Amino acid sequence: MPLIVPSLEFFRLKTRAEVLSLYSRFAPVGVEELELLEAGARVLARDLAAPEEVPGFHRASMDGFAVRAADSFGATPGLPQYLEIRGEVPMGQAPAGEVGPGEAWRIATGGMLPRGADAVVMVEFTNEMPDGTLEVRRPVAPGENVLHPGEDVKAGEVLFPAGKRLRPQDLGLLAALGVSRVQVLRRPRVAVLSSGDEIVPLTEKPAIGRVRDANAFLVAAQVRENGGLPRLMGIVPDDYAALKAVLAESLKEADLILISGGSSVGARDLTLKAMQDLPQAEILVHGVAIRPGKPTILADIDGKPLLGLPGHPASAAVVMQVLGRPLLERLAGETEHAAPWGGTVQAHLSRNLAGATGREDFVRVRLRLDHGMLWADPVLGPSGLLSPLVKSEGLVIIPLGVEGLFREEPVTVQLF
Repeated sequence: MPLIVPSLEFFRLKTRAEVLSLYSRFAPVGVEELELLEAGARVLARDLAAPEEVPGFHRASMDGFAVRAADSFGATPGLPQYLEIRGEVPMGQAPAGEVGPGEAWRIATGGMLPRGADAVVMVEFTNEMPDGTLEVRRPVAPGENVLHPGEDVKAGEVLFPAGKRLRPQDLGLLAALGVSRVQVLRRPRVAVLSSGDEIVPLTEKPAIGRVRDANAFLVAAQVRENGGLPRLMGIVPDDYAALKAVLAESLKEADLILISGGSSVGARDLTLKAMQDLPQAEILVHGVAIRPGKPTILADIDGKPLLGLPGHPASAAVVMQVLGRPLLERLAGETEHAAPWGGTVQAHLSRNLAGATGREDFVRVRLRLDHGMLWADPVLGPSGLLSPLVKSEGLVIIPLGVEGLFREEPVTVQLF
């Protein structure tokens, strides 16, 4: 086995902002074309412009009567204007005639405005007389209750820029424009590895001193939740040759490698050595000024990122939230960032909290509503425990350089 020497870089921690700034060196993973329905929640690879205008014709925005606006001027409930009903606009068809002076046509919402008409009187302000006369009790202005061609979307208008993640309403607009296929960026393929002689598969009952592989499933679920395609690569023992072989194999198919465990300083820290010995490998980060998650590694292996996660489940989960998700967004080509993680809420801290000296502190909290006030209750516990993470609903950040937060202080909770 090769000699393993702890890296002095571990003692030169990088801040979270410094780590995030390194992601620009990694390119998005590639482009594919999908049917519109398959493109939901995917990221556009190209700017998408409107091929035509919407609506494509003057159409009614209310149920009522198509009229010449001038014929309604002066109408009041006590002194209505009277028009002759001369026709009805069939839905989905062009009107067979036009509206002349003193005339009105029945029209439903979405119907095409007949020639000659320039407004729609809402049905609520009219009354049909038995002799086919329409009583108009309120005037309308030209263009009132009418959608004009291109009012919603103009032909050639850039609707969505490259890097935009498509939402259901976006798909609806594209369908209205007749766009059936779109070019999107591929979902990043992510190899998920666990390392350590103490790790056993979840189907195996662990012997004394061993634990099941919870990290792989926790991390893979976070990858899937954030748009990646996880692939479990199994458990790798604390063996240099085995680690290097699995990492090399993972690089053939994956766009990103996530490996948990084996990232702390010590004689058995083989992960760093195995990474360094891969072709065209560069260790960018070995240690981040955050708690939990200090023993985090970031490497560039021939243009592909490798993120070494801490072995403790809570640490791995937090690192995936604060560093893994932005990396997945970068690989997916997303440029419009959503609210952090699951969004944020404002609450009041229910107890004093001391910060971590020299590190940005991510404190797990549970939310509680009491007499109309939302409280954030810290859920404390070692980073090796899963239950505090399960009981939590988000994180409160104690910034780098801040000694702590006080009870009743307003805080922003970043939701899982």
